[in-house]
Amino acid sequence: MTSPDRLVSRRFANIASTTPFQLTWDYLRDIDYENRRLEPGVLDFSFGDPRTMPPETYVGALHDAVTPRNASWFAYTWYEPAAQEAAAASLARLTGLPFEPADMLLTNGGFAALTVGMKLVADPGDEVVYSLPPWFCYEPMAVEAGLTPVKVSVDRDTLDLDVAAIAASITPRTRIVIVNSPNNPTGRVYSPEILTRLGGVLADASARHGRPIFILSDEPYNRIVFSGERFRTPAEFYPYTLIAYSYGKTLLAPGQRIGYLALPPTLPGREALREAALPLQIAVGYAFPNAAMLHALPELEKQSIDVAALERRRDMMVDGLTEMGYEVHRPQGTFYLFPRSPMEDDAFARSLADRGVLVLPGTVFETPGFFRICLTATDEMCERALPTFAAAIENAKAPAISG
Repeated sequence: MTSPDRLVSRRFANIASTTPFQLTWDYLRDIDYENRRLEPGVLDFSFGDPRTMPPETYVGALHDAVTPRNASWFAYTWYEPAAQEAAAASLARLTGLPFEPADMLLTNGGFAALTVGMKLVADPGDEVVYSLPPWFCYEPMAVEAGLTPVKVSVDRDTLDLDVAAIAASITPRTRIVIVNSPNNPTGRVYSPEILTRLGGVLADASARHGRPIFILSDEPYNRIVFSGERFRTPAEFYPYTLIAYSYGKTLLAPGQRIGYLALPPTLPGREALREAALPLQIAVGYAFPNAAMLHALPELEKQSIDVAALERRRDMMVDGLTEMGYEVHRPQGTFYLFPRSPMEDDAFARSLADRGVLVLPGTVFETPGFFRICLTATDEMCERALPTFAAAIENAKAPAISG
């Protein structure tokens, strides 16, 4: 009989062995996540899933979009001009850059936008640099594309990009630097000063090595920014930037897949990238949105998660956790908190799970000493969870009783 290791490709083995995949699946299996999250009374703060019924406006937009207007309503389609126009106008309002509809390469979600971005400009063997803590799919996606991940840490005190560390990581093989702002999991929005410094480093390195290094700007939370803060895209500060976006966060509907890879008007040679993207999207598995999502996009562009409610929830949780003794930055955007763990973070996350509160440990994000809380939970879930967080930190502080 053929052994299992002879049935699957080395490509799969390489992906499955990436650190985030191993750590995430091991932790979820250890706490029996698939069953525990369904138990009555368990409070799940693990992932950015909705916890209430979707808004009627969202459901209505989808219902309208699946009602055919003509015989070709559900035919093969790529970008749909009306959808591109709506996306370009929205991104232009947000960034102040005059995006053109033809440069909005619509995809079936942010995963596809990142995949297309990586494969559009990088060749197997090239290096992609990103900061820890990362979104945990960067490494497997880079490995699948044949790229070599190069990891640097953010500044652990400020949670800002460590531009000097990024500069030190660059080699002649560096082709992409991923920037994720607002950041998952830290909630940090990177400042114009940080992005200007990064742009200068990449411009110098590009000139030194004789080819451009691209920023792949992962921006699914660029509209989820709290009072007093302003999101700035790296495309404002560095011309060789690709923007990946997912509507799943803004609309809190990650199961309905639509996003885009945007080519900024400042990007040199973007016409060649535009022409190359369409056949690439076909080749990687027809990475276009479904027809209904394309038809719905002009209406969906008008909708958003309730950011004010998220901000109130952020403040309730940050204030409550800080009063208990947790160290936690007040996030500037996204729907996550990333507190420091009062003990070894896997053990602490398991202790919370034992009490019926599910979070993700910092090791999943390759940043031990922290844990992540997702604020797509309801107000009622947050209020019920606070006493559990209080009991958990008191237990962690309690001295061990020796025999």
